[in-house]
Amino acid sequence: MTKRKNPSPELKAKVALEAIREERVLAELSKTSGAHPNMASGWKRAAVKNMAWAFSKRTGAAAKSNGAEIGKLHSKTGQPVAERGFLKRARDR
Repeated sequence: MTKRKNPSPELKAKVALEAIREERVLAELSKTSGAHPNMASGWKRAAVKNMAWAFSKRTGAAAKSNGAEIGKLHSKTGQPVAERGFLKRARDR
């Protein structure tokens, strides 16, 4: 059984950029990169869709707010574990 390949983000960006340039056909591009043509076209579509986000000024603020929200969620996932431990110790007494 073969293991599934996980292409690096650098390879995805390189293939998407070459697909956007349209200097070569997707079949030629997939032979040189080792990625399936459907994957290459999907990466191209994702790159074009998210291109405006790369140039937005709010990317830094969005990343900070996401970090705070992630921290809050991590604390909530640990809360039930602490409560279970407390209740288990109370029950054992």
